[in-house]
Amino acid sequence: MTDGGVVDDENVPGGEADREPDPSDSLRTFGAVMQALREHAGYSRTEFADLVRFSKHTVASVELGRRMPDVALVERSEEALGNTGALRKASKHVTRGRGDVGLAEWFRQWARLERVAVSLCTYECRLVPGLLQSEGYARAVFEGTVPVAPDSLLEDFMVRRMERQRMLFERPTTPFSFIVEEHVFRRRFGDPEQMRQMLDHVLELSAPRNVTLQVVPLEAGLHACLDGPVQLLETPKGQRLAYSEGQQNGRLISDVKEVSLLCQRYDTLRSQALNAKDSRGLLERLRGEL
Repeated sequence: MTDGGVVDDENVPGGEADREPDPSDSLRTFGAVMQALREHAGYSRTEFADLVRFSKHTVASVELGRRMPDVALVERSEEALGNTGALRKASKHVTRGRGDVGLAEWFRQWARLERVAVSLCTYECRLVPGLLQSEGYARAVFEGTVPVAPDSLLEDFMVRRMERQRMLFERPTTPFSFIVEEHVFRRRFGDPEQMRQMLDHVLELSAPRNVTLQVVPLEAGLHACLDGPVQLLETPKGQRLAYSEGQQNGRLISDVKEVSLLCQRYDTLRSQALNAKDSRGLLERLRGEL
């Protein structure tokens, strides 16, 4: 392990690193139920996709059991199809397997630790954090990679990105903290409607009580986290770990002194960023400017 520290592997679910995702019966069943409810309501796939603000391709992939249902898709589908609760309840039993297909090799150990963390903190200055990205934003990020990823691999990336976001709703007692620079939300991609969808998605995912989003305003000036993005977590046994990512690499940090320093920097930045209410207000104003 890097930096002379030791990660307590007992905190990582046994065997998860070696399991490959599989097309489960629960995925196919959920998709069939969603399709039946959509057809019963009289919507074509295209009409329904517009209604729930997801692409026709995504709706088709979910209905055919090829991808996990995104949390936002489940909630919007419930609202569009009568709020019976069927999709919301069924989504809790959908499994795909938790292999590492679709994750960068250097990120895989951190992703496994995320699944059992009792708290997770993220500072980002480059792009919207993966756990908050809309489908359109995530696809634009992946499509912009060099070298260009083949379509099959791109779909794996999309599935895993959207699947990771389920943590925010499935673990309501786990605190998730995000601090993001304002310029990240101002960086344009796609058309204005895609920008609005991205901001709506961030506002939706950061609404639960266990999720806190703070924006560092442009006028905040220089601060303690200028060395780059960082993630921090605490394991069930109380071990604190950090993760830092750069070009084509990632670094899991377990050295106690270094992790402590990064935690201090993060806590300092919390006091300089806008509070959660003002941060939401800023995002709503940015949406209104589009």
